Amino acid sequence: MFNINFEDIYVVECWRYIVYVHAKGVSKFVSYADFPPIVGVEPPTAADFIKWRKRWKKQNEPGQRSKAPDLWVEFLKNEFWRSPSKTMLYTWGKLVALIKFAFHEERLQELRDNYRQQSKSLVVSR
Repeated sequence: MFNINFEDIYVVECWRYIVYVHAKGVSKFVSYADFPPIVGVEPPTAADFIKWRKRWKKQNEPGQRSKAPDLWVEFLKNEFWRSPSKTMLYTWGKLVALIKFAFHEERLQELRDNYRQQSKSLVVSR
């Protein structure tokens, strides 16, 4: 999110609604709402979608469509790559399908391509 090297981080504190990150040259509070959803917990709801859209609308330039930050795409691609099994990869794919509204078409296609590539990789390696 802040392009900080792991070794440059001094403190990460998780509070009720925010995470505090203190690192070399950076001291930031980050809302949990800025983090992408993950598998293994309750899937996001329509209420979550509304909150995200409002948040993205505030963060984007006027007139731009409200979409998820690039961090979300990079995070999801990483989770595809880290999936130890086809079942886990499929679970991540289902999550992306649920939140596909959050991405510009080219970024969604990038996720789909990455998913297919990883899916083929898992078949070959097993």
